[in-house]
Amino acid sequence: MPFTGRPTFVRMEHVRPATPAAGPTADGAVVPSAVATTRSVDGSAWRSSLDAEAYQAGVTAIRARIAAGEVYQVNLCRVLSRPIGDDVSLDRLDDLLRRRHSTRFSARIDLPSAGLDIVCASPELYLEQAGDVIRSGPIKGTATSLEAMLPKDFTENVMITDLVRNDLSTVCRPGTVAVEQLCHPERYPGSVHLVSTVVGRLLPGTRWPQILEVGFPPGSVSGAPKSTALQAIRDLEPVGRGPYCGAIGYVDADARTARLAVGIRTFWADGAAGERRLHFGTGAGITWASDPAGEWAETQLKAQRLLRLAEQAVGEPAVGMTG
Repeated sequence: MPFTGRPTFVRMEHVRPATPAAGPTADGAVVPSAVATTRSVDGSAWRSSLDAEAYQAGVTAIRARIAAGEVYQVNLCRVLSRPIGDDVSLDRLDDLLRRRHSTRFSARIDLPSAGLDIVCASPELYLEQAGDVIRSGPIKGTATSLEAMLPKDFTENVMITDLVRNDLSTVCRPGTVAVEQLCHPERYPGSVHLVSTVVGRLLPGTRWPQILEVGFPPGSVSGAPKSTALQAIRDLEPVGRGPYCGAIGYVDADARTARLAVGIRTFWADGAAGERRLHFGTGAGITWASDPAGEWAETQLKAQRLLRLAEQAVGEPAVGMTG
């Protein structure tokens, strides 16, 4: 499901689970099978929908809306893209990410008939169902280390966790929605995230259209209140997010099981022959306490390691992220 627009659903006759990616260890660390070196990069092959000046102006505009009482938090994103050859397969990128950037919710979608060519290395659980139990794992707060987290990161996580709790309360039995963990640090290659877990028991007869109607798009990549946050996103982001920040996964209505990831850390390719492009989205949650330069730096932190791996996969020299 893209962040906005028409979703794509495909009925599968058989499901073959992939080899699970490494999950967090007891101390919250995710250990990949290999670690690529991350370093600052220069160049201009990747073009951003918002350059540093425009992005920081967007942060300032959101802070003005917060001051006016219109919104509390908005996730402001930008989309990077670069040209790729018609013969480039994203299978190599998928393999490289699984080996060098292990996450719990990796996915590869290649459906030419639907125009979908996606590689996802998401660390974030959107929704998971097991019988009548539904669970969400919002991520808010990203830094190079736990020590580098700011008070704003914890405040933002609590704010979005409360939004998710409220969303689930509309489709769950009264009194069953609870926060199982709050602001738990999980370590991934190059970054640390604060992860919370919200769980509840679905009302009898609740179906997925009802769940998605109240819970989509995910609160962690939209904002709070969600309606005014989405308006800010429409006003400030010049291009659509595509599958980035949407939902990627499966739903088995008969078995009453499902697992959907938030479509972050996600690449996708599109374009006609001779005009094919590879895209990647990155963003940050904006609150009143946000520093425009700091939020821009967070989008760089989230993107640069994965873009370097993408350059290895498409077989061209590593380049940077410019406006």
